[in-house]
Amino acid sequence: MIPEKSARVIELEGRLKDFMEEHIYPNEARYFREAEDLGPFAVFPLIEELKPKARAAGLWNLFLPESERGAGLSNLEYGHLCEIMGRSFLAPEVFNCSAPDTGNMEVIERYGTDADREKWLKPLLAGEIRSCFAMTEPAVASSDATNIEAEIRREGDEYVINARKWYTTGASNPACKICIFMGKTDPHNPDRHKQQSMILVPMDTPGITVTRSLPVFGWYGVPDRASEVLFENVRVPAANMLLGEGRGFEIAQGRLGPGRIHHCMRSIGMAERMLEAMIDRSLQRVAFGKPVAEQGVTRERIANARILIDQSRLLTLHAAHKMDTVGNKEARIEIAMIKVAVPNMLCQVSDWAIQMFGGGGTNNDFGTAMAYAIGRVLRLADGPDEVHRDQLARLEIKKRKGLNHPGWEPMLTGRALPPEAAQ
Repeated sequence: MIPEKSARVIELEGRLKDFMEEHIYPNEARYFREAEDLGPFAVFPLIEELKPKARAAGLWNLFLPESERGAGLSNLEYGHLCEIMGRSFLAPEVFNCSAPDTGNMEVIERYGTDADREKWLKPLLAGEIRSCFAMTEPAVASSDATNIEAEIRREGDEYVINARKWYTTGASNPACKICIFMGKTDPHNPDRHKQQSMILVPMDTPGITVTRSLPVFGWYGVPDRASEVLFENVRVPAANMLLGEGRGFEIAQGRLGPGRIHHCMRSIGMAERMLEAMIDRSLQRVAFGKPVAEQGVTRERIANARILIDQSRLLTLHAAHKMDTVGNKEARIEIAMIKVAVPNMLCQVSDWAIQMFGGGGTNNDFGTAMAYAIGRVLRLADGPDEVHRDQLARLEIKKRKGLNHPGWEPMLTGRALPPEAAQ
């Protein structure tokens, strides 16, 4: 059972909604203009203007559970707030709660040294710098992370890194100063899950080139600045290794669980906004002699959207609560379920919204096209649907095998089955 919202969460929700109404929604058009005019290799002035206001309002670093450095909220408590922030592509970075910084800060908090926390976590929490996460590679199927070929080779007191990474989120931002890099330190280890390591790589290290910004359905730099990055004989101190060689997958599991909750709750917030847009548009437009809201297909889509959104929210809050109570590992089934269900839900609701707006829905005047694009990207990010479905199926089969049952029996016991069914 999911606990009721705490008084603190309700109070923060109120302040967050007020801030969104005053500062976020009125500035969304400017945000997209700056992104288009300045490009993905620039700092957007609007973001820098709004961050001090969010910090002054006490709406800063609301994530980071189990740490005195954050707001002290649980995954479940933060989930409620994350949904509100997710209603706008602009909002998460304004509150210093955007990917990949949230995940990277959690990694440095949990697995970094005191020196790492002082040098990197402190300015990240202050919003003075940004970070990136380099995992995916163009040359291999990165849905199976054991395929990653990036080289991290020990030479004395240094590691030498060689790789081509892409979809390195955040790398094109001039404020990006630190990269968490995943690669192989022991490529011949018979345990494929102990070949990988994660290491901190300062972005001003010689040999790093951000070769290009990668568009998402034609949009550059909004909202996550996906980039391709080349690492050529990049040398970093051996002390930059996180947790130890061969522990990259262990860190990844600690990082990705909370990150998936954040993605899902933000997606639910965006889906809610798409449903609101659908309803408002259907009330404003007349087609074939009556408001579109009176068309049967419109009402069916609105009803189905509400069902899908509420199902997704309940699944996600349940997963967050389980993470809080029994840990990320024990919640892996629930995390896998939401990682499949929620992005697909956002894609469907956004698709219906696009259809409601007609041609205008495809040009992003109403945010519908971007909402669909983000939903579609999230069906790949942090593991594609197929990987999570396969994991779910394996775990379900394993549970069933563990029951030591004699096999499935007919429900109509006592009745003879027809000969053809008995064979």
